[in-house]
Amino acid sequence: MATEVPAVVATVRILEKLAAEAPAAVPPGRLVTELELNRSTCYNILATLQRSGWVLNVGNRGGWTLGPTLLSMSGKADEVLSAISQHELQALSGELGFIAFLAERTGAGDYVVIAKAERQKGVRVTVDVGDNFPFSAPALMQAFCAWLPSAEFGHLAHRHGVVQFTDRTVVDPQELALLFESVRKDGFSRSIRQFNPAQGAVAAPVFDARGQVAKAVCVLAFSSELDETNVAHVGASVRACARRITQRTGGIENPAVGAAAG
Repeated sequence: MATEVPAVVATVRILEKLAAEAPAAVPPGRLVTELELNRSTCYNILATLQRSGWVLNVGNRGGWTLGPTLLSMSGKADEVLSAISQHELQALSGELGFIAFLAERTGAGDYVVIAKAERQKGVRVTVDVGDNFPFSAPALMQAFCAWLPSAEFGHLAHRHGVVQFTDRTVVDPQELALLFESVRKDGFSRSIRQFNPAQGAVAAPVFDARGQVAKAVCVLAFSSELDETNVAHVGASVRACARRITQRTGGIENPAVGAAAG
């Protein structure tokens, strides 16, 4: 009869626990306590699994969750990745009190909402899954296009047009180039009364495994709730959410993100 290998048994139990809790992350202290593992052994196993992409430390004491390599082997990657995005959006909306949604570009050049989370009470700005935003909707265009080569953005702008929605909308090509540079440094875009005089928005890119922008996390609120006084704080939270989705789904973050924000 084969003899059990304690380290392998412990590894299996850790993975089973993370799978049972997914998409939520599990603090290492809970793994140690609930699985009755030696603390050093548990941390060493987690570190080894992380190097292979089997588990992921979500940071900020958030705990551990299944990693992108293991998810890709599960046969249910799309379902799990969707659950991860929804989990992160709910956390972001709960933190800020605004609607938070995930958008991706369509073949027509606009953006479609593919997931959302929002507070359920009070008067609020809202969107629905399946809603579309035009190509030049400022917050989304900046988040998606700031990392594109200038020639590629120029082609897209010529094809789809850059609309002046309000008197605050930036449409001049040179001003947009400077704005894109700021977005890359900050890791998020900001649109205060640029799309709608009564609304403010912030968006941050989610990168794929090639380091290209695949989706964007966006929050939307009344301009009385989201304005110049709190946009930096909101932007940092949106950027952090997008980073977690990037990391948890196997994306590679562009090194320019957050370079000026620390």
